[in-house]
Amino acid sequence: MTTTLKRLVFFTVLIAIWESIYRLNLNFEFRTTRFSPSPSGAIEQLYKGFFESGILSSALITSLQRISLGFTLAIIIGSALGILLGQSKLADETIGSLVIALQSIPSIVWLPIALILFGSQGNTPIIFIIVLGGTWAMTMNMRMGIKNVQPILIRAARTMGYKGSELVWKVMIPASIPAALTGARLAWAFGWRALMAGELLGRGGLGRTLLDARDMFNMDLVIAIMVIISVIGLIVEYLIFAPMEKKVMTRWGLTK
Repeated sequence: MTTTLKRLVFFTVLIAIWESIYRLNLNFEFRTTRFSPSPSGAIEQLYKGFFESGILSSALITSLQRISLGFTLAIIIGSALGILLGQSKLADETIGSLVIALQSIPSIVWLPIALILFGSQGNTPIIFIIVLGGTWAMTMNMRMGIKNVQPILIRAARTMGYKGSELVWKVMIPASIPAALTGARLAWAFGWRALMAGELLGRGGLGRTLLDARDMFNMDLVIAIMVIISVIGLIVEYLIFAPMEKKVMTRWGLTK
């Protein structure tokens, strides 16, 4: 049995158990509430949200636009900072300590400041906290990747005439790609969580739609949005990062 088939069977069994408990609760009233969510109700809300009202389609597009821009900026800024910290001892001892301090602050804490700086309208405040959520993880991993380049590679490159920026771009950065990939994966995870947290307090997107569904006591829609959030995470992990990791590990001879 393939891994994909095992996962499908596992989740199918979980959903079947959940639906069975929900049906039993309707008949025997183990839990006296009208708002218990069910898989069938969540599927119905997914259909309505995508094919009838379009609420979920619009929210998903908004969230994907925000995370795409925020994640891209986090990768660019984090990579540049990481290379700087890995190359400069002075920068590592000064800016590096600031990065470590900022890394310990949850990105959602910056939202009030972002709302004051950029206003409550538009995507800028949420993109700002996405960038903060992902940049520091990317910075620290890129820094470690640069610092952990094997000295023999650097000596060999210098023997061949590489120096300065050429040494960094053609030797050190390629050698640090496995660490950079780990940083990108963490930046995505932190950025995605920052996006959901920011949207709960901001405007538009899946997070805000989830909060509105809660206010309307529509628990099936809440579960439907949670399913979308988790499916996006699975897609990014298994269709983007996992294949990239496999190629990088094979290319750098790190597979067992």
